[in-house]
Amino acid sequence: MWQRANLVVISLLMIAPASGVAQPPGPAAQLVAMKKVHFLVGEWKGEGWFETAPGQKREFKGSEVVRLKAGGVVLTVEGEHRAKAGPSGEGPVVHSAFGIVTYDEKAKRYRFQGFTSRGNHEDTEAKVTDGQLVWEMKIPRFGDVRYTIKLDDKGRWFEIGEVTQDGKDWRQFFEMTLEKSATK
Repeated sequence: MWQRANLVVISLLMIAPASGVAQPPGPAAQLVAMKKVHFLVGEWKGEGWFETAPGQKREFKGSEVVRLKAGGVVLTVEGEHRAKAGPSGEGPVVHSAFGIVTYDEKAKRYRFQGFTSRGNHEDTEAKVTDGQLVWEMKIPRFGDVRYTIKLDDKGRWFEIGEVTQDGKDWRQFFEMTLEKSATK
């Protein structure tokens, strides 16, 4: 009985730090790598467009909430985009997604996992360079897709989506510009 009680206490101490005692930071290499995506942290709102078919654009209002989690070794991105509905504002949700960006120290690469409300899931490598996040995926019957996020000259979130059928010629099908509204 005494051993079992000690195991319970030890287990609780391992998962719930005592008041006033900080948890140790994540692995140093991961924390350093993740600093390269800190430019995305905050709450963002703005507008954009996407093509429903070549040459047919649909405008939307969008928001992205980006947070650091797990001591800074995980970046979460939660986006919701609503159709523009007249002068008063927002219509139905046209896209809802949740993404996770991490750094794999062993493989020396960033990882992007994305989930959409349509049930799609993607687990792919991401490239992070000079204030830019890029990830690619294959979408059956659509092509190879590449998304690029960076800050524009006004400090706004600027994202484009491009598609290619041949791996050479990329065609833009998505664009979004967001203003930072809050940092948490």
